[in-house]
Amino acid sequence: MMDQLGIKALRPGPSGDEKALNHANYDESKANPYPDLPDPLTLNDGGKVTTPQMWWEKRRPEIVAMYERYVYGRIPKEVPTVKWSVTAVDHEMIGFTPVIAKDLVGQVDNSSYPAISVKIHMTLVTPANAKGPVPVLVMFGRAGFPAPHEPSGEDFDRINAAWKALLVQQDPSLKEVFANHPAWQPVKATPFQFPALNADGGLPNTWQLAAAGWGFALLDPASVQADDGAGMTRGIIGLVNKGQPRKPEDWGALRAWGWGAGRALDYLVTDPSVDAKHVGIEGVSRYGKAALVTMAFDQRFAMVLVGSSGKGGATPLRRNYGEAVESLTGGEYYWMAGDFMKYGASEASFGSKTPGDIPVDSNELIALCAPRLTFISYGIPEKGDAHWLDHEGSFMATVDASRVFTLLGAKGLDVEGDYHTAKMPPVNQGFLSGKLAWRQHDGGHTDAPNMKYFIDWTDKFIGHTLPQ
Repeated sequence: MMDQLGIKALRPGPSGDEKALNHANYDESKANPYPDLPDPLTLNDGGKVTTPQMWWEKRRPEIVAMYERYVYGRIPKEVPTVKWSVTAVDHEMIGFTPVIAKDLVGQVDNSSYPAISVKIHMTLVTPANAKGPVPVLVMFGRAGFPAPHEPSGEDFDRINAAWKALLVQQDPSLKEVFANHPAWQPVKATPFQFPALNADGGLPNTWQLAAAGWGFALLDPASVQADDGAGMTRGIIGLVNKGQPRKPEDWGALRAWGWGAGRALDYLVTDPSVDAKHVGIEGVSRYGKAALVTMAFDQRFAMVLVGSSGKGGATPLRRNYGEAVESLTGGEYYWMAGDFMKYGASEASFGSKTPGDIPVDSNELIALCAPRLTFISYGIPEKGDAHWLDHEGSFMATVDASRVFTLLGAKGLDVEGDYHTAKMPPVNQGFLSGKLAWRQHDGGHTDAPNMKYFIDWTDKFIGHTLPQ
């Protein structure tokens, strides 16, 4: 990719180790070398966006085009179709809530290049006692049955009898052992175990969702596209490119994961247990970036919970605090379009570029979600949500994006001042009154302590209540 772009050298990214000589900057007085964020309400020709019509018809398409050209890459016009099939259905218990779990595989048509096979893995879980379709949160992470239903006591007896018979057949001397220990069984039911609680002492996210009458879908991003540079010639990107390396404007992993979420949504809207108008997307860390990117580009998603996303997510790219653009261009470059590497170049045929040259920033990415329900979540450094993620910068971007929500008739953040002067609220005291929400919990690198707030906040806006 560097050869394609004419890049001879990249600037090294800073160290996340605060004791290292080349550690990242954590001095707020040095954090804004490019103090002004791009204005989401100013057209490329300098005109001002003053109406919702101007946003939808002119400005939003401009921002999308710039993000595709310079940051995340373009999804090709012709991407193979996906055919979903239910591979198994299980009746499970999520906490104390009976649920129906469906394991699904989305087979991507690879007839154009059979050497690469892509099978998207998703598990859909919905409350068994729901009176109708329920809102569903698609969660980036490992898919699979969350609480497999085990055989009954009688079935275990049959399994153990068969096991013992087979063992005696292999070793007749075991017949005496079994006779001396008649109560012992080789296969036992899994004893009930209380789950590991969230950092705030709450139940796991999936338990909370099920108990609140929500469904959730576990979507495995790695089944769409590998999370490494070597995987660029495999997965959905490799399939579309027929095993060849990317071109500079091609999509990176973040857009590929978002594309996979879109294909998951294609299935979910056909499932009668799902409220098709109220499907959301969630992720933490790199998957927090992917969740925000998904929401920004695919307007069918109704809500998003963005957990600890950092650079490439809710944190401004031009901020010099913690993780840097150079951390991405010289590290996880495969998340982004190849062209994004230009902004980390120190020596190239085009000279050099800096983060200040990027024509868009995260305030505009968040603005692309407007006026849909958008919840930006972080933890605290003391518990592991490192300074590296630049919580302050993400708050600044969220504050500025709020103007677009207001323009489109949705309440944004209830703050005083603009992004230069607005003060972050105290930990555990977020802004949750509008369709754009911000909350920093007192846990670590997770969105789990904010899940109950997200559920209550969303239910208020969509009118969802737990059936009595």
